[in-house]
Amino acid sequence: METMDDYKDELEASFRRINEGDIISGTVIDVNEEEVTLDLKYYAQGIIKVADLSNDPDFNVMEQVHKGDVIEATVVQTDDGAGNIVLSKKEANDILAWDKLKQMMEDETTVRVRIKESVPSGVVTYLEGIRAFIPASQITLDYVEDTDAWIGKEIEVRVITVDAEKEKLVLSGKAVAREAEAEERNHKISMIVPGTVMEGTVESLMPYGAFINLGNGLSGLVHISQICERRIKKPSEVLKEGQKVKAKVLNTNDNKISLSMKALEEEMVDTAGVAEEELEKYTDTESTGTSLGSLLAGFHFDA
Repeated sequence: METMDDYKDELEASFRRINEGDIISGTVIDVNEEEVTLDLKYYAQGIIKVADLSNDPDFNVMEQVHKGDVIEATVVQTDDGAGNIVLSKKEANDILAWDKLKQMMEDETTVRVRIKESVPSGVVTYLEGIRAFIPASQITLDYVEDTDAWIGKEIEVRVITVDAEKEKLVLSGKAVAREAEAEERNHKISMIVPGTVMEGTVESLMPYGAFINLGNGLSGLVHISQICERRIKKPSEVLKEGQKVKAKVLNTNDNKISLSMKALEEEMVDTAGVAEEELEKYTDTESTGTSLGSLLAGFHFDA
């Protein structure tokens, strides 16, 4: 038996009124090279011409819009003469996108964008249909001289400036790249086993110790108390920048490599001590063996 719930959508559509200037949402039910058709849950369908979908000059409707997508758009005309409601995603975007971008900045959301063109001191891309600028110093970790080389490349970025009144949108890939680098570095450190002996180059001397470049993007600290067995007032008494050294890994707590050169010295001393003891034992044995041989040589045994 049919109930009022069976006609819920039809009833809502009959009471609903759509006016020019309204921002409404609909589900894509058809896409072609000229326009996109939306189901508005209304007695009329919505139509968005391709020219009214995006400000991005490289926008491709067949690649970027699919059946089932939900699109928000502004009502431009309530009847195009064929019973359809004419919409503009670009107009709605000019209002809604800035709020989305501001939220993305607050949430530190990471998004992937494709660089479209090179301009003085940076590059240009589009995010949420809005033209965005990425300064050369913010493209990646290092300053980029040749911005033309980045055209067409996809990078991960975050929103760092949103100003709707001035239509100013600035993005940065540097922060994302820095985090990715730190994550990779931490993974490398997690693979280092305490007790491992590593070789590196002294890259800097500080009052509290020496930083050792271990290669592969890693460096570790030898605290001044771990440089040598004797007490020193400053690392430069023993070390100099550029010097090749070996050190033992003490720990990798908090993703920091703690090294000790003193531990290797102590091991060498212990090893030398053991070797000396073994040598003494060997010498004693040899000596005893010779004496016993001489002693036995003085006796004659009958068969």
